[in-house]
Amino acid sequence: MTRGERNNNPGNIRRVAGVTWEGENSDQSGDDAFVVFVSVEYGIRAMARILLSYAREGLNTVATIIDRWAPPNENNSAVYVKDVCATCGVGPGKHIYVPYFMPWLIRGIIQHENDQVIYTDQQIAEGIALANT
Repeated sequence: MTRGERNNNPGNIRRVAGVTWEGENSDQSGDDAFVVFVSVEYGIRAMARILLSYAREGLNTVATIIDRWAPPNENNSAVYVKDVCATCGVGPGKHIYVPYFMPWLIRGIIQHENDQVIYTDQQIAEGIALANT
């Protein structure tokens, strides 16, 4: 089981001082760097909220989104972008409507972060739906 799966945080969202997520587990002692959620749906909700905030900032290509999600100074962003593009079926510079592509963006990020996607389409859809509440 990967760290993201163990933490119900398949996007490996880092903890940030002063930021509390809806659905964040009250016990964060299991990981000193990444948020621990009570369920995977809340971890996916957080991913969707972040991606929607990127879209509001004008990030609307897979390349710009992933470069922000996983900065090149910390990650092999070229491989990450390629992986997510393959899942989304678009090129890295193609403008996308993030809410429409959300399920594929999330699935691609989960695949890259965890080397697999163990979640059902229903779990991903439920997490995305929670982002709108």
